[in-house]
Amino acid sequence: MRPSGRNLDQMRDVSIETGVTKHAEGSCMIRMGDTHVLCTATIEDRVPPFIKGSGLGWVTAEYGMLPRSTTSRMRREAAAGKQGGRTVEIQRLIGRSLRAGVDRVALGERQITVDCDVIQADGGTRCASITGGWVALRLAVNKLMKTGAVISDPLVDPVAAISCGIYAGQPVLDLDYPEDSEAGVDGNFIMTGTKKLIEVQMSAEGSTYSRDQMNQLMDLAEKGVTELVAAQKAAASA
Repeated sequence: MRPSGRNLDQMRDVSIETGVTKHAEGSCMIRMGDTHVLCTATIEDRVPPFIKGSGLGWVTAEYGMLPRSTTSRMRREAAAGKQGGRTVEIQRLIGRSLRAGVDRVALGERQITVDCDVIQADGGTRCASITGGWVALRLAVNKLMKTGAVISDPLVDPVAAISCGIYAGQPVLDLDYPEDSEAGVDGNFIMTGTKKLIEVQMSAEGSTYSRDQMNQLMDLAEKGVTELVAAQKAAASA
């Protein structure tokens, strides 16, 4: 039934390769099927003005897609002179999702910026960015702890994200582009490793959905996030 031949509750193949850049304090390349995202984490001994002097740390994110990450070339946003609305919305989502798993008191008054650059897109780029972004963040914090700059671990719970939707009348896990573009219902589920919800983005793209269907998608999302958290932990400890 699915274009990829996957089972309804089967994710695309997931791999997370760490240490892929030389200079970033934390980095990984996450591949979810044909969606590939480079995630890097940068530590700075400063915070935004609105929390300066509070003793709290800050985690923020930036997101972008390379011109040929899709089937036809996109113009660079820098050439247009501003970011598009979709880009701004996604990077804000990534930032607030990652912050949900961080003890900002334990982090101390410093900022970690997670950059997510989409190398190749085939659906689910924001979810891959959040999942890979957490690994880059984990690696950066490990360095802080190793040097003694941070005493207690500020990362209290892993954060991962997965898409689910209703395709051809059936609830499915981890939509690729052919499914995403034709799904009657499309949703992104951001959760912690202990299955607490951070954010759910659900919309009817062509058909409405029932409470029972919503519950089915939630069950699929929990299954997917559990698998992703296991992949995150394996990658970060490798």
